[in-house]
Amino acid sequence: MEYLLFEVDGQVAKITLNRPKVLNALNPGLYRELGELLEKIGEDKEIRAIVITGAGTKAFAAGADISAMQSMTAQEARELARVGQRPLNLIASLPKPVIAAINGMALGGGCELAMACDLRIASETALLGQPEINLAVIPGGGGTQMLPRLAGLAKAKELIFTGRLIKAAEALDLGLVNKVVPQEEVVPAAEKLAREICAKGPVAMALAKASINKVLEAPLKVGLEFEIEAFAGCFATEDQKEGMAAFLEKRPPRIKGV
Repeated sequence: MEYLLFEVDGQVAKITLNRPKVLNALNPGLYRELGELLEKIGEDKEIRAIVITGAGTKAFAAGADISAMQSMTAQEARELARVGQRPLNLIASLPKPVIAAINGMALGGGCELAMACDLRIASETALLGQPEINLAVIPGGGGTQMLPRLAGLAKAKELIFTGRLIKAAEALDLGLVNKVVPQEEVVPAAEKLAREICAKGPVAMALAKASINKVLEAPLKVGLEFEIEAFAGCFATEDQKEGMAAFLEKRPPRIKGV
């Protein structure tokens, strides 16, 4: 791959956005590679959790490549937005948790990619925001939809209308990130969380993610019915029997993923 680094350690996959000279700026090639890689990971039953981070110590991803966007037509911008949103939709549909290790700036498309992940751990030096309004455009990679869901409608409007960037501590207060750690600990902390998740039943984990995501897609009544079916589905697995037996027998469960 030209724009990504990929490695697997046990059941945890790590994807590194690898354009450090341009602060891991997102371009169509990177988006396409990321989408293709996520599809392959989704089919790999040995991988149970994914960490996404950026190369270097300055940026997770500093947004889109503005020089390439300046002369775009409306149709070209539409196509770029669709290419950019594809990996974000894949992250949502993956039956595996995805954790963003935000090791620096996460601006514009970089912030959108981080928000698309299920969980976010940020370094103390991280800077997040949607500054597109300063370029006379709006977020096109899902920012207008995801930021209100995470930070609330009023705060999302404030951040998008002003283009203001926020530090990690404020992002934590707003619920944009789950945890803030020192710079050198951000990737290890994300990998530790991923390994903790891997110890849980993968079928139940996939059903939990799908059920939680229904909050964003459906009325409460529909979401509750979906949860009932997902809950019942857990009881058709060997892991459920083993998990409950282990609890009653006061021993660690032997999870098999079936």
